[in-house]
Amino acid sequence: MAFFTGKGDEGSSKLFDSEKGKRVSKAAPIFECLGQLDELNSLVGWCKAASGDLVLEGQKVRMILHDVQNHLFTVQAEVAGAAKSIPLSSVEHLGVLISRIEASLPPVTSFLVAGGTELSSRLDVARAVSRRAERRLVSLHESGEREISASSRAYANRLSSLLYALTRFVNHSAGVEEKPPEYSS
Repeated sequence: MAFFTGKGDEGSSKLFDSEKGKRVSKAAPIFECLGQLDELNSLVGWCKAASGDLVLEGQKVRMILHDVQNHLFTVQAEVAGAAKSIPLSSVEHLGVLISRIEASLPPVTSFLVAGGTELSSRLDVARAVSRRAERRLVSLHESGEREISASSRAYANRLSSLLYALTRFVNHSAGVEEKPPEYSS
């Protein structure tokens, strides 16, 4: 496979379900959504690379994040018009995992200042980008330009919660005290 074809030099590209010869402007909302999901997937990979041998409930965090990346590729494929979507079981699995992490940590009573460890900081950036990607996904769906399955939209919603839970888990595992913001007047 070539690294480039030159076909997009004029600012257009094809999707999985593009009619033969039909190209779509790269400025279209669908490509903004795909770009946000791609950015998120890259950030999750960056977190995965920094997770080392950290284990959560008998599973390496790197494997949890690798699974997230695979699911993000599925969402990207769905956005691009492939007959794919996130299975409801994957959404349910995220919910269970988030609940287990939350149950193992001190309760949160306010916002927390980011920056406890290198990995928790990366996870926090990924969480923020996850929320942005979810907004683009929902916007694309609500615009009617592309129907995105309810399960894929639910997965996108749960993902930012998972990344937040992992942020807190990483800080807790490192013995970092989480602190609320000090609002100045």
